[in-house]
Amino acid sequence: MITAEQLKETHERAEALYRYLDIEGKTMQYEEEQLRTQDPGFWDDNKRAEEQMKKVKSLEKWLKGYKEVKTLTDELQLAFDFYKDEMVTEEEVDEAYQKAIDAIEALELKNMLRREEDAMDCVLKINSGAGGTESQDWASMLMRMYLRYAEQHGYKATISNLQDGDEAGIKTVTIEIEGEYAYGYLKSENGVHRLVRVSPYNAQGKRMTSFASVFVTPLVDDTIEVHVDPSKISWDLFRSGGAGGQNVNKVETGVRLRYQYTDPDTGETEEILIENTESRKQLENRENAMRLLRSQLYDRALQKRRAEQAKIEAGKKKIEWGSQIRSYVFDDRRVKDHRTGFQTSDVTGVMDGKIDGFIKAYLMEFADTKDNI
Repeated sequence: MITAEQLKETHERAEALYRYLDIEGKTMQYEEEQLRTQDPGFWDDNKRAEEQMKKVKSLEKWLKGYKEVKTLTDELQLAFDFYKDEMVTEEEVDEAYQKAIDAIEALELKNMLRREEDAMDCVLKINSGAGGTESQDWASMLMRMYLRYAEQHGYKATISNLQDGDEAGIKTVTIEIEGEYAYGYLKSENGVHRLVRVSPYNAQGKRMTSFASVFVTPLVDDTIEVHVDPSKISWDLFRSGGAGGQNVNKVETGVRLRYQYTDPDTGETEEILIENTESRKQLENRENAMRLLRSQLYDRALQKRRAEQAKIEAGKKKIEWGSQIRSYVFDDRRVKDHRTGFQTSDVTGVMDGKIDGFIKAYLMEFADTKDNI
């Protein structure tokens, strides 16, 4: 069972959250911002109203988060006191302790995500590395891992583009992940992921190494101003569809957007290529492609503003041994992050989307630095 010292430390962490989250100030601000939404002409300007509602909801989530911490900490104190009178069991006290600690850690972690873009949705792109079928199979395994992670956290995940592998797996996939602080948490996944396993595609049963790259960028919405020069856009159409037969789309609904991006500092020109096959309607695919373009342009401006140029731009980082962030060694039952040293033997759990430990370790180590994204 927990000790009196652990109980004291739990109270201290909860009180510290109250102070550095400025719960008193946030409560007053919430009441003021809420009053503004009751103005008779509030919805006359839809855009401003939506921004105001977003501000109110953000404050409300912080207050609810702290309220949960306070409630669970108080319940822990009660359970600890009741145990002395033999009204609850050791197991019940320990359970109350774990609930309180989980809530405290979740709020502490969220507090590390202070940048404007952290609260946004995100676009997660996976590219298979060299190695043909083996790497393409690995890319599809990573896709499943992130889809399971999104599902477990109540995020909405939409595949906006997918290219199947030659024999198995996938060559590339783009996933839009919508949910609170999706980018803030998943930015830790940027980089090259290395798989070591006995290959099911090798007749000799050799141990093979495969690579896949993961790129995560914030997904911008209409409330964020991003300049797009229409004269630099060109479009191609193609048929989107899958395995053949009735699944083949006989109309050109897939869109390929090309944007001639000019670096404002160097004057260098680079083509941004975006494909979208999410919808069966060409117009919707065009709109989705434009949203992805705006997200990329926003991300580039963000990286420049923070002097983190090109760390996550496609094509700038070769997919090889030297740039890997994490290794998944299946036969040794080990997954290790090379940036933080965090590792686990629960390979099955990790591949089923349980990557919170890696994300937490990354944020704990790099939250206050500017060269980590």
